[in-house]
Amino acid sequence: MSLNQTPTGDRIHIGIFGKRNAGKSSLINGITSQNIAIVSPIKGTTTDPVQKAMELSPLGPVVIIDTPGLDDTEELGELRIQKAIQVLNKTDIALLVVDIVEGISEEDLQILEIIQKKKIPHLVVFNKVDLLESPRHRCEEETKITELTTITVSTITGENINELKERIGSLRPEKEKMLPLVRDLVSSEDNVILVIPIDEAAPKGRLILPQQQVIRDLLEGEINAMVAKETQLERALTSLNKAPALVITDSQIFEEVDKIVPPEIFLTSFSILFARAKGVLEDAVKGAFALKELKAGEKVLISEGCTHHRQCNDIGTVKLPKWIQEYTGEQLEFDFTSGTEFSHDLSRYSCIVHCGGCMISEREMKWRCSLAKEQNVPFTNYGITIAMIHGILKRSIQPFKL
Repeated sequence: MSLNQTPTGDRIHIGIFGKRNAGKSSLINGITSQNIAIVSPIKGTTTDPVQKAMELSPLGPVVIIDTPGLDDTEELGELRIQKAIQVLNKTDIALLVVDIVEGISEEDLQILEIIQKKKIPHLVVFNKVDLLESPRHRCEEETKITELTTITVSTITGENINELKERIGSLRPEKEKMLPLVRDLVSSEDNVILVIPIDEAAPKGRLILPQQQVIRDLLEGEINAMVAKETQLERALTSLNKAPALVITDSQIFEEVDKIVPPEIFLTSFSILFARAKGVLEDAVKGAFALKELKAGEKVLISEGCTHHRQCNDIGTVKLPKWIQEYTGEQLEFDFTSGTEFSHDLSRYSCIVHCGGCMISEREMKWRCSLAKEQNVPFTNYGITIAMIHGILKRSIQPFKL
C-alpha cells in the first residue's frame, strides 16, 4: 500500500459472500469497473478471502473482500467456509450474492442469519437476471424471504450495476464516531514530543504506520509536534520555551523515556493511543493485571493485526515473551498469530497480548476483544503490557482520565 493511501484499518470493509459460481467475482469486477477478481465457470476459483483496497463512490476509501463459496465440498472446503464467515468480523457492509436461477439456498440463509445477528448493513444481490425469461415474479418471491434488502443485477449485461453502487452507498455504516488519536487530548497552544527510535527493527527510509497517523492527527489539530530519537529527548525538552503537554513514545523504550521525562509531563505510547481509538482501552488496562497471575506452563497468545517481515529482535516474538517471563518469573508457553489469523476458541490461553491494531478496523478489534471477554480470557495490548512490566502503567494512562 502506498504511504499516501488511507490505511486499511480506516477503510470501510465490504464483504462479498455467496455460493460457488453465484457470480461474486464477476460482481466485484462490475462494481469496480476493473478486472480485480479472477472469473471462471469452474467452481471454487476463489479459495481464500482476497482483499482489494480502492476508492468506491460514494463511500470513498474501501476494502472489498472476495470470499470462498459457502458450498465448497472440496477437501479443504470446511476451512475455507470458516475463513469466509470469519471475514464477517471485519465487515462493515455485506453483500450476499445469489444465483437468481437457482434461488436462495440453505447456505445463503445461514450466512444471512449470521449477518443479521451481527447487525451488519447488508444487501442480497440476485445475479444472472439475464438468464431468466420472466425475472419479476421470482424476484418478488425472493424479496419476501429477505425482508426487502434485495436488488437484481446482471454482471453480463450490466443491468442495475449503477443502481447497486448507489444502494451500497446508502448502506454506509453508522459507526460510533472514532476518537481522534491524540488531538483531543491537547490544544493548539500545546507542544507534543514524539519519541521514535531508529534501530534494527525500524523500516528503512520511513516511519511505521502508527507514527505516521499520530503525526497526521496532530497536524489536523494544528498542534505543534516535535519528533526526536530517545538519544535526543533531553535536548528536545530543554530546547522548548514551553514544556510539552504530552510525550508519546514507542512502547519498546518506555522505561528509558520514563526516566527522562519529568513526572509532571503526561507520557503515553503510540500503542496505547490506538487502544483508545479502537475502543478497547479500558478492557486492555484491566487485562494487563492478569499478567501478575500467570503460572508456569500457562499459554499466552501474542497477536498482531498485520503481517510483516520479522526482524532478529522482533517485538512480538522475541522481546515481549522475554519481558513477560522476566516479569512473572515463570516459564510460560507462547503462541503467535498475525494478519487475519485469530482463533474463535481462545479457551487454552490465560492471556492475550495484542498489537495496537493500526492495520485492522475498529469493528474487528472490538470483536477480538469481545470474543476474549466471552471466554473469560484477559485481553491487553503491547503498550499497556510494557508499561505494566516497567511499573509505569498508571502514568501511561493518566492523559485519558479512566
